[in-house]
Amino acid sequence: MIEKRAAISVEEAVRRVMRYAYVGGTEKVAIHEAYGRFLGEDLIATYDIPFFDRSAFDGYAVRSADLETASRENPVTLEVVGAIGAGSIHEAEVKAGQTVRIMTGAPIPKGCDAVVMLELVAEQENKIVVKRSIKKGENISVTGEDTKKGTILAAKGTRINPGITALLATFGYAEVTVAKKPTVGVMATGSELLRIEEPLEPGKIRNSNGYMILSQIERAGGKPVNLGQFTDDLEVCYENMKEAISKVDFLITTGGVSVGDFDLLPELYERLGAKVLFNKVRMRPGSVTTIAEKNGKLLFGLSGNPSACYVGFELFARPVIQTFLHSSNPFVRKVKAFLGIDFPKPNPFDRFVRGHLTYSEGKLVAKPSGLDKSNVVSSLAAANALIRLPGGTRGFQKGMEVEVLLLEDQEGTGKW
Repeated sequence: MIEKRAAISVEEAVRRVMRYAYVGGTEKVAIHEAYGRFLGEDLIATYDIPFFDRSAFDGYAVRSADLETASRENPVTLEVVGAIGAGSIHEAEVKAGQTVRIMTGAPIPKGCDAVVMLELVAEQENKIVVKRSIKKGENISVTGEDTKKGTILAAKGTRINPGITALLATFGYAEVTVAKKPTVGVMATGSELLRIEEPLEPGKIRNSNGYMILSQIERAGGKPVNLGQFTDDLEVCYENMKEAISKVDFLITTGGVSVGDFDLLPELYERLGAKVLFNKVRMRPGSVTTIAEKNGKLLFGLSGNPSACYVGFELFARPVIQTFLHSSNPFVRKVKAFLGIDFPKPNPFDRFVRGHLTYSEGKLVAKPSGLDKSNVVSSLAAANALIRLPGGTRGFQKGMEVEVLLLEDQEGTGKW
């Protein structure tokens, strides 16, 4: 019996899925293992930066009062009483008429309140001659100028990049509290599927979707669990799915979501007692994307067509994974770009074209990354964006401005 499906908008589908998105737990990892993870708590400055007043340049630490009258006509001579390199200090207080040679980053000695840059002095044996006045505080980086103690440097849910790693080290975070990665199971269904090491044969294809989704999960920040591939045997799939649900945070299946006699997912969801959130979306590719929940756990039924599978993951699974990771910007970031080719075909549904972005004459230009069919794999390799062409249109012309979703972007956005 053919199942009747009511199509909903992409926006409504996203809303229904996100009602079941939740924030996961945290764990501690060593700083050298933190890159690419998501902060499980705010990164807070534990002290002022700089921690002390320090020289902004190589030069001489001076008392500004000593140089108040200095000029070309009235040069002032100061006695050099020491030298300070970065990491060392000058113990004695600098008195009137004295100066100390100082390197960039070295602490300002007692008694001094300014630094004269090296190129502005004439050096003599144990003395310098200065021909200009200087203001108090000049060429000094004062305590807390960069960062004050208690400042939130990066919010919880921020992806840890090399710059954040530098901050973690600066403030002594040898261990870092990060969001736990959600375990995301991947099951590929279909009697037509071959394992990647098997030779091709008529009527069969290799399981590319499973490995593609595993990579997409990693890019989103999750921990992929390869549950293998299963034939179109209802009992086998049911038992495997029931077991898988108990072991993972989210479950993704590929294939079996259409309306043919051999597509098992609707019946599997019914037998599992899962609530179907939707089973048709007004989009191309991937209109038959089906998502359900079982005891609050989301089950993503993605299309067996590679491009449809890819798009379904980015629109629906990725923001759920990112939310689990404490991100306040779980959705793929969107920008405007100009179409590089015509799309004359009318669109009854929203169309998500695998695209490649480039700059041309200062403008962001979006073109398809390959053949725009849902069963095509090759267009995914060069795709760094999805070009969104809204439904209900009569086509698009080259040069028109459109919305594109940035697939490789790590910042994201807080709104769909």
